[in-house]
Amino acid sequence: MQEGLDALPEVIFHLETYDVTTVRASTPMYLLSRKIKAMGVKMVLSGEGSDEILGGYLYFHAAPDRTSFHQETLRRVKNLHTADCLRANKSTMAWGLEARVPFLDKAFLEVAMNIDPASKMFAKGAQQEVDEAGNPKMEKYVLRKAFDYSPDEKPYLPRSILWRQKEQFSDGVGYSWIDGIKSHSAAVVSDEAFAKRKERWPNETPDTKEAYFIRDIFDDFFPSPSAAATAVRWIPRGDWGCAADPSGRSVSIHNAAYKAETT
Repeated sequence: MQEGLDALPEVIFHLETYDVTTVRASTPMYLLSRKIKAMGVKMVLSGEGSDEILGGYLYFHAAPDRTSFHQETLRRVKNLHTADCLRANKSTMAWGLEARVPFLDKAFLEVAMNIDPASKMFAKGAQQEVDEAGNPKMEKYVLRKAFDYSPDEKPYLPRSILWRQKEQFSDGVGYSWIDGIKSHSAAVVSDEAFAKRKERWPNETPDTKEAYFIRDIFDDFFPSPSAAATAVRWIPRGDWGCAADPSGRSVSIHNAAYKAETT
């Protein structure tokens, strides 16, 4: 936790953004990249793009129809350079580590983006469907199913991995990371300063103390309005009834129980 807080200024300097989602996820990726490079590894494969092309973020469950689902995947793919690809590129290259993104191969994109959106959609709880093998039709089902196997086959991945609930990277490294940065921000950003945030930042005003804390660090490095105007915020679809906090844990279905793995 403390290592992440100590690295935040360096992370924000390399990212050149104050987007909360990107900073949350980039910090552990930045630290992981440092460790990987220290081991002598020069190139890694990374999974950026899979959630965008397959609608894998948990908030996609709230898409009202297949057209809306598909349009949201298009929007996310077209803006990858402002979020996930920005994070992957700058977090790794800060240490001279090259990240390659196979899910964004043009041939794969051509296939994946032309899959019927209805095949990508998913639900939870009583509405959740299962396939003929008893596997839940959950987020990124199409990709998971491609790695599925019959009982007499050698598995690519164990079922506990293949059919587990998605965690966004900033949550998956441990819930204490996001909880910790929120607690730290609450301690260092006074109520008085937060109350005047609109005066300091009339545009893209921080809506939480965590966002204020991150924006304050960003301004130390990039104080000009033109620099701030380049940042793009990654947020779920409020018009779909999604929470403003980008953490996957804020999505109502996060704790939904999945069908137990088949035997």
